[in-house]
Amino acid sequence: MDFTFVAPDLRALDLAEAELLACCIWSDIRPVRGSAGLLDFRLAGKLSSLSRREFLGGARGELLVFPGRPRLPFEKVLVFGLGRKADFSEAVFVEQVRHISSALEGLRVAHAVVELPGRADGMIAPERAAELLVASITSEAHDSWALVEDAEGQRRLGAKLETDRRHTRRS
Repeated sequence: MDFTFVAPDLRALDLAEAELLACCIWSDIRPVRGSAGLLDFRLAGKLSSLSRREFLGGARGELLVFPGRPRLPFEKVLVFGLGRKADFSEAVFVEQVRHISSALEGLRVAHAVVELPGRADGMIAPERAAELLVASITSEAHDSWALVEDAEGQRRLGAKLETDRRHTRRS
C-alpha cells in the first residue's frame, strides 16, 4: 500500500483525490476537532447537531457513515469513535486502525483520506504511529491512503515509513 499526505485544512481536503474520508472523534471532547471539526464547519454543524441529538457520541468502536457529496469531494465520510481521550493508548490506536482498514475493505474503497486515530491531538508520536500503522494493516485490498498530517507530522511520519519500506525491501 502507498501512503501519501494531505494537510489538515479544507482547501487541501477539497483537492484530495479519494473516494472516502475517514476521521475520528472523542466521546468526551466537544466541539469535535481535527478533520471532523473541518467537516463540521463545511457541513454547517451537521456533526455537532448529530452529537447534540445523541445520534453520534464518539464511543470507541462507533462508526457513522454518510454521503460526502455535494458539499465534500468524497463519495462517503466515515466517522470513527475513539472513546474517552484519557483512555487512549497504543492498543486503542491499533484497534481503530484495524477498524478503519476493515471498514474500507468492506466498502471496497481503494483510495481514501485517513486521519489516524489520536494524531490530530498529538496523542501518539508520528514515528510510533507509522510503526503501528504498517504492522496493523494486513489487507492487500487498499491501494493508497492519504494521511491527514501537518507539515511536521508529514516529515516525521513520512521519514519513518520510508525507512521501514527500505528495511522491508532488504529483508
